[in-house]
Amino acid sequence: MARFPKGYVKPTDSCDSCLAWGNFSGRLCPTCYMFGRGHDAAACTGCRRIQPLKWNYCRLCWCQARLSAKAVAGQLTDETDVRGRLAAVRHHQLFFVGMHYRRRPTPSARRRGGRRGAPRKPPPAPARRPDPGSRQPPLFEQIPRDYSRLALADSDLASPWLAWAKYLAHRLAEARGWGRNIRFAVNRGLALVLTGYVEGDVIRHTEIFARLRALDLPVGHTVTVLEEMGIFEDDSEPSFERWLAERLEGLEPGIRSEAERWTHILRNGGPRSLPRRQGTVWLYLNRVRPALLEWSNRYDHLREVTRADVLTYIKTLHGHQRHEQLVALRSLFSWAKRNGLIFRNPTSRIKVGQYEYAVLQPLFPEQVDRSVAAATAPATRLILALAAVHAARVAQIANLMLDDADLGNRRLTIAGRVRPLDDLTMKLLLDWLEHRRSRWPNTANLHLLINNQTANTTGRASNHWISAPMRGQDATLERLRVDRQLEEAMVKGPDPLHLAEIFGLDEKTAIRYANSARALMERHLEADPATSPRTD
Repeated sequence: MARFPKGYVKPTDSCDSCLAWGNFSGRLCPTCYMFGRGHDAAACTGCRRIQPLKWNYCRLCWCQARLSAKAVAGQLTDETDVRGRLAAVRHHQLFFVGMHYRRRPTPSARRRGGRRGAPRKPPPAPARRPDPGSRQPPLFEQIPRDYSRLALADSDLASPWLAWAKYLAHRLAEARGWGRNIRFAVNRGLALVLTGYVEGDVIRHTEIFARLRALDLPVGHTVTVLEEMGIFEDDSEPSFERWLAERLEGLEPGIRSEAERWTHILRNGGPRSLPRRQGTVWLYLNRVRPALLEWSNRYDHLREVTRADVLTYIKTLHGHQRHEQLVALRSLFSWAKRNGLIFRNPTSRIKVGQYEYAVLQPLFPEQVDRSVAAATAPATRLILALAAVHAARVAQIANLMLDDADLGNRRLTIAGRVRPLDDLTMKLLLDWLEHRRSRWPNTANLHLLINNQTANTTGRASNHWISAPMRGQDATLERLRVDRQLEEAMVKGPDPLHLAEIFGLDEKTAIRYANSARALMERHLEADPATSPRTD
């Protein structure tokens, strides 16, 4: 898309589709742009141009037929009369943009909750699942349908399945706060996918995804209604499986199959192992992958890897890289030994060693000031305060619910721990709740922090959205959280029990913060002898 300089105004031009003359941005006038989103392009029966068609005619031919019908009847006619005159179009009268719109009443005729001069559209009548009656059971398994051949103009609007779907969509929209545009788009998507539906058919994700996306219709909301009807099957490939296949590319088949089984055990758990978080699974596989790629050049199975191979490989690693990769390799070979895939564990009796953590460093005031200046939105300011004042992690912030904020008692529950609300966090929380109420008044999402995507659902915001405003700053949310806990250890004293009680840290993490605070305090005393106690 071309980028024009600031202040540039597109000159008056003609639309590439209907040839209308007027002021508009882009190649098409607004009406042709919306017309093209809902119709497929092909050769027009009337003018032979390649354009989006409705009943085999482009919008320019429709406009000419509408003018002819109006000239005969003396007033605007319905679509049936216009459609009957499409075949008689032999010429085209050029026009200005907006000439074919119906003249709307004055703004005084606007009614609350509806369009100007039009009453609010009534909700769909209550409907239930259609009675299947007597039917012939299918002789063969259902053949996948080709929805790419269907157009919105071919939808069966009289289908009882569509009436039931629209009623369920209306109930979901009321419960989850869907806006008018989403409701309209969902009804269009349902009309498309339910055309020709009969009892017993199953609508699959892979069949409808591409077509709905091509028409810019909401796949997720449409799928929600189909799941409520009980006629949807999600046969899409999970993103984890696609990632796993990509990371295992290049390994020997024997090593690949064993590494794949180990990764699934890490993610899903097994008879003697608990499932790990998906982030942990990613880290473990990424750490063993370089070694597996190297061994795949010489071996076909993990049982061929010897202790000497492991020692030779880890000699090329140093520091935390050696520690992390050796821990992941021990996990892989220990699992393989337990399941009888190898004869001996080549990583046994290879000491991982105690990982020496560096001393945590506090942030400089100017680094914090830059992050504060970058927080301009109400949600960003509240997120910054939760990390910098209450030392909340990104996932903990995303999981906060409205019930976790007890404004009357000035309490906030973070990850199951009740914390008092200070004046700054209280003010930022009230500002965000006011913005949330005015921006999404009908949302049914009970999470404290929501955005444009999650306001129409019940799920939480992503970790990426929570941390995105501070990404690129020196004082990120993670560093602000670390700085807050380090400050507590330096002000109240390097006591691990106090840190574990205040922030809910495990014992090893609390000891690490206490040791870092003690080292910083000793360094400060050495740098400033005037503050040290006298010994003479």
